[in-house]
Amino acid sequence: MGLKITVKDFTDSASLDKGVADGKLDVNAFQSYAYLVTYNEGNKDGQLAVLGTTYIQPMGLYSKKYSKLGSIPDGSTLAIANDPAAESRGLKLLASAGLLQLKQHGSNVLVTPQDIKKNPHNYKITTILSTNAPSVLKDNSVAAVAIDNTTAQEAGLNVFKDSIYHEKLEQNTKANVNVIVTTKKNANNATYKKLVKLYHNKAIQKYIQKKFPGKVEVNKSVKYLKN
Repeated sequence: MGLKITVKDFTDSASLDKGVADGKLDVNAFQSYAYLVTYNEGNKDGQLAVLGTTYIQPMGLYSKKYSKLGSIPDGSTLAIANDPAAESRGLKLLASAGLLQLKQHGSNVLVTPQDIKKNPHNYKITTILSTNAPSVLKDNSVAAVAIDNTTAQEAGLNVFKDSIYHEKLEQNTKANVNVIVTTKKNANNATYKKLVKLYHNKAIQKYIQKKFPGKVEVNKSVKYLKN
């Protein structure tokens, strides 16, 4: 498509957004829409915008003791990650699975255990480091663990085969869709938008599905994310 692309790898997520905002990078592709919204709220002078959507990596609920949701006993302990975004996502996963009920909230709003409206099975919610989730899965005192897909894959888990429940693309999960972003002034840059078109190319999608199982393609408009 006439593009010369230079790829740079970062281990620090915050530097990726700052690099784009400062003009040192043109585009980045690593974050969920929820992460972007949080970044923009805290960086009024370095606002970023979505060029297009890429995929969602479903968070899964895993258990070594139970093969289905209905088997989890009342009073059991459920583990979710302890950073704000993952904690919120974990709680929404439990609510989507019907294990508890949350107060009404927008899809882009972060929730905490204080937002639990009903917990009819008296589940105990414990928070853990996301990187520790696979080892916590082996803890007999924990009935089930919510694990993000990257961590699950690194532990050899397949969200579609090994989880007892996983996210679906819906109103409550659309904020977890990953996006390609740039600065607001370049939001309509035709050259940068070619990257979005390339991502959704059939041959590239075939490669992604082979190399990175668990990524579910999402080809939606920016309006879809905001509504």
